[in-house]
Parts: sequence; C-alpha cells; structure tokens
Amino acid sequence: MMRSSSFFKVFMLILLLFSSSITIKAAETQQQTQPSDPVETAQQTTQPNAVDKNSIKGNQEVSASVTSVATDVMENFDVDKATQAYIDRLDKDQLQQSNAYFEGGYWLQLWNFLFGILVAYLLLQTGLSQKMKHLSEKITRFQFIQNIFYLVQYILIVSIVSFPLTWYQGFYREHQYDLSNLVLGDWMGEQLKGLMLSLIFVSIFVSIIYVVVRKAAKTWAVWGSVISIIFIAFMAMIGPVYISPLFNDYKALDDGPVKTEILKMARENSVPADNVYQFDASKQSKRISANVSGMFGTLRVSLNDNLLNRSDPATIKGVMGHELGHYVLNHGMKFLISFSIVMVLAFAFLKWGFRRFNRESWGIQNEGDIAGFPLAMAVLSVYFFLMTPVTNTIIRTSETEADMFGLNTSREPEGFAEGIFSLSEYRKMKPGYWEEVIFYDHPSGYNRIHAAMQWKKENPGVGKHFSNHK
Repeated sequence: MMRSSSFFKVFMLILLLFSSSITIKAAETQQQTQPSDPVETAQQTTQPNAVDKNSIKGNQEVSASVTSVATDVMENFDVDKATQAYIDRLDKDQLQQSNAYFEGGYWLQLWNFLFGILVAYLLLQTGLSQKMKHLSEKITRFQFIQNIFYLVQYILIVSIVSFPLTWYQGFYREHQYDLSNLVLGDWMGEQLKGLMLSLIFVSIFVSIIYVVVRKAAKTWAVWGSVISIIFIAFMAMIGPVYISPLFNDYKALDDGPVKTEILKMARENSVPADNVYQFDASKQSKRISANVSGMFGTLRVSLNDNLLNRSDPATIKGVMGHELGHYVLNHGMKFLISFSIVMVLAFAFLKWGFRRFNRESWGIQNEGDIAGFPLAMAVLSVYFFLMTPVTNTIIRTSETEADMFGLNTSREPEGFAEGIFSLSEYRKMKPGYWEEVIFYDHPSGYNRIHAAMQWKKENPGVGKHFSNHK
C-alpha cells in the first residue's frame, strides 16, 4: 500500500501480525504417506481366531530392523553440515544479491524514518498544518468532521511528496532485483487502492482518537491505546473478507491431495477450516506465501499460486503446518496482548514527546489540536523506530514457535527447509547475531533450516529421506 502516512504504516504493519499470516514465503511439499503397520495389516486380513503368530513376529522384527537402521543413520547425521549444504546451494552472485537486497532494506527503514520527520517538521514550520486546519473549519462547524477533512488533506499531501521514495522502494527496486511482476500501470492501481483505504479508515480512526484526547485530558494516553487495539482487531477481522480481495482474486483450491492434507492437519489440530483458498499473487510478484488469517469468525486458510506452482507437496505441507501453528498457538490474541503493552507505552511516549517538542511558533493549542498531528506522527515515528528490536523480537519469537509446531504437525523437515530456502531470493540467510536481533522479524533462514535438520535427526525415519513418495 502507498505510504500515505507514517501513522497508517505503523498500524497496518501491526495488522499483519493478527492475520496469523506472517508470511513464510515457501515452496510446497509432498504429503507423506506413512507405511502401513505390518501388525495392523495382519490383524485386518486374518480371522480373529486364526492369527499367524509367526507372521506377526516376523513383521515386528522387520519393523524394528528398519527403525534401528534409521536410528543408526541419523546418529551420524551432522546437523551443521546439513544446514550449510542448503546455504552452499547459492552461488556467489545469488548470495550477494539476496544479501544486498535485504541489507538495503535496513537503509530504507532509516530513510523512511528521516523523511517522515522532515515532512512533519516542514508542515509545522511553514504553517501549512495550520492552514489545513483553517480550511477544514470553513467546510463544517462539526469538529469531528473538521478533523476528517484535515486528515484527508494530510494523507494526500504526504502521499504526493513521498511518492518518489514510494516508487523507488515499491516498484523500481523490486524490478531491479527481479522480484515484481507488476507493470507501472497495475502498480499505480494498487497504490491508489491503498490510498483510498487510508483516506477512509485512517481518517475515521484518528478522528476518534482526537475525540478521546479532548474528552479525557488526563487519561487519553490509556484510552487511546485501547481504541488502537480495538481498531487493529477490527481491521484484522475484516481484512480477509473485505480488504484482501481488493488486491487479489480468491477462489477455493481444487480438490486433490494438497487440499486434503491441509484440511487433515487443520482437523487434527481443531482449526475450524472447511475449505482452503488460493489467490493470484503471481500477478504481483514471484514470492511464495501462505497464511491463516482473520479473527472472530472470519478465519481463512490461504496459499498463493506461486506456492502451488513453484513447490512440491512436502514443502506445502511444511509451510501450511507453520501457518496453522499461528492459529493453534493462539498467536493472534498473544500479539493483541503484547502490542497492547507496546501501544500503551507508545501513547505515554507521545504524551511526553508532544509536550517536550511542541513550539509556541507552531500555534498548536494542546494535544487535542488537530494541527499538531504532524508532531504526533513524528513523536510516534521516533518511538516505533527505537522499538524496532522489541517488536521484531515479539514477532520472531512467535515465528520460532510456529516453526516447531509446523515440523511436529507436518513431519516434513526437508519440505519445510526447502520452503525456507526459497526465501533466499530476497532475504539474507545467515546474518550476524545482533543483526538478526535488531532487523529480523522472523528467525534467519540459517537458524530455521538448522532447527528443521535438528528435528530430522531427532525423528529417524521421517521425511523425504526415508519416504518412497516423491
């Protein structure tokens, strides 16, 4: 979506968390069929009083022998070497490109932050923010509507002045690294859709916040954070049903082994999904993704067409196991609680920062004056910029939990590892320790593959290595 305001970016970023779709761009996997137990087979094909005990004993010995061989093999399995073997599949140019793309994102975070501060300063210092407020007052005498008109102006102005950076980041750079399939006209169409959503939802939401600031002068920081969390939950609830279809076409996945296996995993873990949807992300990019999104009755299990077309069944199973894990582990509500604390601190910081940095020359009366909105955005931008390692750690921790859930559910360590390896097209696979702590909202590719290989070692006879099904 278009970067129409730093405020909208902050909240839309958090919205993604509650869709339980923290994107694992992955390749798909083949569903693994476990071999029939020889004892069970013998019991099903003989009469109750005519059991061949020698046959059962022989089959048990064969089964024990296979398990023993698998265990012996995995005792000599080197997790570190197996993990590095995935990384070594990248040639020098591929490694440099993925590292350059991801590391460039660090700088873009900084430039976006500094640009937002600059725009806020200019709106205040030039008096333009006051002029926008006065224009809104001429249109209507109702303060709530005045604030909406001000915010519409603000979003449009910020969108226009930030368009060059938006274009570079979202279009030019994506094509430079061969990650986008959108032509300029289609990309612009998506930006306009995002702008319209900003004008509607952000304007109304922020206007409600300003009502709270005026009505609860002493406790607005607390009530503002409460309303923010309600807004986030609301957007997460309507997102899968009303917003996502504005950007992609969703349709039920055709019946077949992949759909059957996904729904089987869902039923085994009490996920209330009766269908699986696919969407046409290939029109936008080459990235592979899947998600379990929605809240309060709007649950939707989805995977994109890139995942279906670029992956094998084992990877799909591994990836969808991860996505189902977000739902089963109740990450939506956990995020809601965690980010409630983050938002309470954000509004407390805002209250302090607004009073600390407000200038008399800007003509801002108090925190409830809509003309001070650029200052509020600047203060919040500083807060969330400084909180990046904290918010990333909250998300990264849940991703680690979902990884392990997915491995235990899908029992496809190689499939999951292949899915993570596909991220190497645009993610640095092996960062330094502090680099991962500060900049990564998911575990690094190396650590995720390493966890999959460790799981494989601890579970002999599971996964592609011992499967006859390709």
